[in-house]
Amino acid sequence: MKKTSQCTALIALLMSTAAFADEAVNIDDSHSTIAIQQLPVDDSGQVQGLIDLGWDSKYISEGRNNLEKGGIYWATAAVQKDNFNIYATVGRGDSQHYTEWNFGIEYGFELGENLSGSVGYQRLEFYGDERAHDNELFSSLEYTAVDWLVPSVSYTYSTEAAGYFVEVSLHSNWELAQGFTVSPYVTQGFDFQYATEEHDGANHFQFGVEAEYLLPNNLVMSGHISHTIAQEDIKLEARNDGVTGSLDETYAGLHLSWNF
Repeated sequence: MKKTSQCTALIALLMSTAAFADEAVNIDDSHSTIAIQQLPVDDSGQVQGLIDLGWDSKYISEGRNNLEKGGIYWATAAVQKDNFNIYATVGRGDSQHYTEWNFGIEYGFELGENLSGSVGYQRLEFYGDERAHDNELFSSLEYTAVDWLVPSVSYTYSTEAAGYFVEVSLHSNWELAQGFTVSPYVTQGFDFQYATEEHDGANHFQFGVEAEYLLPNNLVMSGHISHTIAQEDIKLEARNDGVTGSLDETYAGLHLSWNF
């Protein structure tokens, strides 16, 4: 099983509560329960921490359902200092035997007034019917000139697959009330021997709605509902495996985060 980075938007929650009120944090993406959101440059030198607990009704990554039944629980602990972030994430299936650990480091930076990015590395360990592991190098860019149209692109390279996965996204952030933000989004995924070796190119299209509510004491409640539409990479894999029926997926998730 392969998956692209789960960490980036969770690490973004390390920014201060005041920053949350001014800028929405995207919480979903087509390969994870959380969307791409770059870290602001941190000149304070202070150490910040994050604890996040979440659940997804299905474990969807790269437009595919990774578990035969049920959803998955997530827990993340992260520490940030001077734009460097170290994190550990564990996922556990709620209806079948599956556990996943992610350990990583990420560096966030700014390329201009409205252009930010990040680069990082993570180690993945999988425990289920089969034991597996992977190493991933990832990067992302986001342009935030206007809240109502935020383009971003992410790149993930897998050493086990010797391939990479690219996602291009558009988010539209709307603060409907004090501390409550809704963000419709669309994402196009492209697979280049990351998920399959037989086809390079369009993998899936995804759209959905994210919501975030700021609670007292630096708590953030977020959720999403998302739908994926299979494209040629997934369809070819299904034909080769003899899979019939709909390859599209609909799922939802909730997260509760505390930054300190």
